[in-house]
Amino acid sequence: MPRKITLDLPNLTGKRALLTGGSDGMGLHIATRLAAAGAELLLPVRNRRKGEAAVATIRAAAPNATITLHDLDLSSLASVADLGETLNAAGAPIHLLINNAGVMTPPDRQTTADGFELQWGTNHLGHVALTARLLPLLRAGRARVTSQLSIAAAGGKINWDDLNWERSYDGMRAYRQSKIAFGLWALELQKRSVAAGWGITSNVSHPGVAPTNLLAARPEIGRAEAVSGRRSIERMTRLGLTGTVESAGLPALMAATMGQPGKLYGPTGLGRVGGKPGEQSIFRPLRNAEEGVRVFDTSARLVGVSFSLVE
Repeated sequence: MPRKITLDLPNLTGKRALLTGGSDGMGLHIATRLAAAGAELLLPVRNRRKGEAAVATIRAAAPNATITLHDLDLSSLASVADLGETLNAAGAPIHLLINNAGVMTPPDRQTTADGFELQWGTNHLGHVALTARLLPLLRAGRARVTSQLSIAAAGGKINWDDLNWERSYDGMRAYRQSKIAFGLWALELQKRSVAAGWGITSNVSHPGVAPTNLLAARPEIGRAEAVSGRRSIERMTRLGLTGTVESAGLPALMAATMGQPGKLYGPTGLGRVGGKPGEQSIFRPLRNAEEGVRVFDTSARLVGVSFSLVE
């Protein structure tokens, strides 16, 4: 049996937290913990039915939770802009932003509504656009921004000659690229906040290895069955060798509520695939400062946002 791993969160009463990917799996556990700690939860979802079910689950664990559902499809820049407009019109500060949603290795190359390779466009560019759109509210809340990576980002590189993988698609390499770019961007966001006095902090986390919904059947991306390795991961989880769906979310919770700026949080057990959450060394592909600048500027240009507008 896997050993239960716990994490005590600070009291989040009076804090507004926005979490992407919170309608099921690991994200739902993160959302439930935030609400139970007293945070007012903003839950943007692609599927309203799943979102409503998630709200019911969260309220069963935290009856006094304040939760607001919003519509968001990270694979559509128009949808991201609509959410930004809605929340900015309301004007309430955001204190925590956890960029958690993602897709992994669709069986065939797919594109977003804006023509980007699906993983690049959703995991990375969608969150870049969302953070930029929300930046006035994040600045008002002196927010902590935590971006969820993957242990896959410990290796690989960005395919600068073909960012959208049009010539030679490899699902896992494209996934690694999306997470490496996201990590480089998030660490550069911290540097730019300090330089421009935005008042927000940015760090990164990863869940290790666990049988999360990333590996499950995902008909919406053309995957009718769970990926072949999921059963092996489930067996390792039962043996306590990898994380559980619940423990996989703890590094992001640690990073978002008590983590330090510019740091990486993940499982600290053997191979960084499971165990207690804690700070760990930055993945090698994320250490190149020049790459971080290039990713930050290129991404802003691709999604049509300018962080300089709020400097």
